[in-house]
Amino acid sequence: MPKMKTRTRMPHLKTEILTVVGVLMTLATSNHVQAQEIEVFGRLTRYAVKPDYQEEFRRSLSNYVSQALAQAGNIQAEAYYERDNQSVLWLVERWRNRNELERFGNSSQSRAIDSLKGKALSMNEETYYVTDLEPISKRQWRRAARAQDHPLTQMLFVDSKEGTQDEFKGAYHVAMPQFRSEPGVVIYQFSQLLGEDTKFVTYEKFRSEEAFQYHLKFPPIKPVIDYLHTSIKEQPFEKGLHTLVEFAPLTRD
Repeated sequence: MPKMKTRTRMPHLKTEILTVVGVLMTLATSNHVQAQEIEVFGRLTRYAVKPDYQEEFRRSLSNYVSQALAQAGNIQAEAYYERDNQSVLWLVERWRNRNELERFGNSSQSRAIDSLKGKALSMNEETYYVTDLEPISKRQWRRAARAQDHPLTQMLFVDSKEGTQDEFKGAYHVAMPQFRSEPGVVIYQFSQLLGEDTKFVTYEKFRSEEAFQYHLKFPPIKPVIDYLHTSIKEQPFEKGLHTLVEFAPLTRD
């Protein structure tokens, strides 16, 4: 009789084992996805372009952005000029990992930019690799401004006084959900320069100049502004601010 009871329970036991295995596989997959998101690799490149090569260089950056966005491993690709100095162009990109970025570095679009650098740039390009401290999904990175918007992007580079950087990160961590909930914010990110313990950069895309001015008066920003006035190496903090106007990909909802 005990043997017969064991036989009748075996199907249920197998079912329980398979259920446990399924849960473990699901957890493993979830952890893998989270790890991939954390691994996102960002690069910001600044180009000072001679006047005679502006059109050609912008066209090359636009082609790069268009092709990069079509890659499965790409998270973000955008090209900008500085509002206050239109000879300065920026390429802002994020990839699933460094290998994806390096692989696309062999593309014809990337080689086209490289072939222009020697004659088109008035100085060597500046490259910053970043890791995002408040990660968001690819879908959130691809969020577009609306057709009626007049979008404006701000990047703020900050070098914190030694020993205060955790205070800065903490202030942004607390404020970030509120910043992202502002009606005039399209995308908001806070990142650290790779290998630099005290250097950070924000990426803030607003629907308009008015939305940016609203953000500056938004009460949750006060601890961040207070920090910028007291705890960074070089004042005023506005020296590290870059106001950018997008010229690629110009996607609109």
